[in-house]
Amino acid sequence: MAAYIAKRLLAAIPVLFGLSIIVFLIMAMIPGDPATAILGSYATPENVARINADLGLDKPLPQQYLIWLGNLLQGDLGRSYALNRPVLDEVLERFSATLTLAGTALVLCSILGLLAGVVSAVRQYGLADKVITVLVLIGISIPSFWLGLLLILAFAVKIRLFPASGMYAIYGGGDLPDLLHHLFLPALTLAVVATGVIARLTRTAMLEVLRQDYIRTARAKGLSERRVIYRHAFKAALVSVIPVIGIQAGFVLGGAVYIETVFQWPGIGSMLVNAISTRDLLLVQGGVLVVAAAYVLFNLAADVVQTLLDPRLR
Repeated sequence: MAAYIAKRLLAAIPVLFGLSIIVFLIMAMIPGDPATAILGSYATPENVARINADLGLDKPLPQQYLIWLGNLLQGDLGRSYALNRPVLDEVLERFSATLTLAGTALVLCSILGLLAGVVSAVRQYGLADKVITVLVLIGISIPSFWLGLLLILAFAVKIRLFPASGMYAIYGGGDLPDLLHHLFLPALTLAVVATGVIARLTRTAMLEVLRQDYIRTARAKGLSERRVIYRHAFKAALVSVIPVIGIQAGFVLGGAVYIETVFQWPGIGSMLVNAISTRDLLLVQGGVLVVAAAYVLFNLAADVVQTLLDPRLR
């Protein structure tokens, strides 16, 4: 297993390298002068020239990338001009908030999706299966940002049961109950689409497993239906669903960008939106790379869990 993990980590290096090139080129092709955007009303020719020299923007593009990559390999993501602080410090601080939101949404969608998929498969063509199918299709079809606005309108404005924005209360709070109170709506919004995807694939995997001969043998031996479903069928179906959960972890992490904007969650998504608007190149590049690295690690963890569950892969 250690050799397998090391092999997957080595395979992730070219992926991250390619992502660094793509992120760098995309930011370099954005129209406008970053130095002018940073300086604003102080954008005199002398100040613009100084900022370009500090950022290395006066050098050829390949040389700019090599300088940035060399600093990156040393753990230096540069300094944010807009925030006047190291990029790494800002990214790690914001990423902890994003990880809290995305992790909660991932746990929520995994539990709800697996449960809905199993119930839908066991009650195939029954009332529960039809209700779950309709709810799943609605959940997948609704845009997450629009659903977030509806939840804010319903539960924050009309009922006033949950707060509409922020991670903690402005006055007081700051403890775990306060965090959970603010976390419910954005986590639920972020989890809806992934829940639908996991539920549909769990249902398909369960139906395929339930048709296998060893399931019929288990029933013929007199095992209870609950034990057949959850001890044998669900464990076998979970092997096929785990990679899907890993992929959905990436989508949940990426979806946090606009969900954080809707709910004013102080995570890396809202940071990237502000950094792009101010042309803070180093902050955008650092934030995207951290999110991409987290996505790769999520998929690695999903592959490891799948390998542990399925002896055939070992």
